[in-house]
Amino acid sequence: MSLTFTPLSIEMRNEYSALFDLCSGKTSDYTFVNIWAWSDERQYELAHAHDLFWPRINRPSPVHWAPVGNWESADWERILPGLFPDGAEFHRVPEELAALWSERFGERMILEDQRSEWEYVYSVEELISLRGNRFHKKKNLWKQFHKNYGSSYKKLFREDVDGILEMQQLWCEWKSCDDIPGLRAENHAISRVLKNWDRLPGLLCGALYVGDYMVAYSVGEPMTEDMVVVHFEKGLADYKGVYQAINQAFLEHSCPDFTWANREQDMGEEGVRQAKESYNPVRFLKKYRAVWKG
Repeated sequence: MSLTFTPLSIEMRNEYSALFDLCSGKTSDYTFVNIWAWSDERQYELAHAHDLFWPRINRPSPVHWAPVGNWESADWERILPGLFPDGAEFHRVPEELAALWSERFGERMILEDQRSEWEYVYSVEELISLRGNRFHKKKNLWKQFHKNYGSSYKKLFREDVDGILEMQQLWCEWKSCDDIPGLRAENHAISRVLKNWDRLPGLLCGALYVGDYMVAYSVGEPMTEDMVVVHFEKGLADYKGVYQAINQAFLEHSCPDFTWANREQDMGEEGVRQAKESYNPVRFLKKYRAVWKG
């Protein structure tokens, strides 16, 4: 048996999400919203075999990701040799599947830590309250924002998409997105999600306004019953403390029933890593590069 790959389409959402729900270890880059957002950039394809979805990206080069579905019920000793008799390499393999494969295959499965893909998990209660010395700088910036600007928070819905895209355009002009491939791709990913709002149920979105002027927004979704993932968050730099303010307000007003907030990975960028570490993560969702030797 071989895998037959099909380009990702939004019509795959229900079937894909049903299998994603069965994964014993969920990470944000496997949510349908995430793969849909970045599909033009990465050219995702999916194959369906053995009650699992097998994702593959084709840009910048073909790379297999971890299969999606019920890992514990899969007959790996039959599946991997059957599909990949000559071996295979998988990226962004969640820790739970990596451990299962290592237990089943021993030295035939080589694992390599992908630290740049680890996802940062925070306590929602801590990021709302910002109590204690660990959050002293964040709390000061949050206070400055609220002292200097008469802001209000609003939950956003489908009818607010044009306003979000207008603020995103302002942010992109400030950051010169058109000249920076990564930001240009992210801008397209944000637009791709927002313009398909009605076909991506479960989106959570909110914004801070100064008067009638949107100065920051966040877009996320539930990943598990107790964890929300923040996919996109932008603020206008003219407003000091705006990121501390939107981070806190989004969780307080749009995500109060969640225990954990997932703010995704740092992609190996030192500045992003420092920023994410400064919010005091409580743990990481670890991922690995797995080489199946066949």
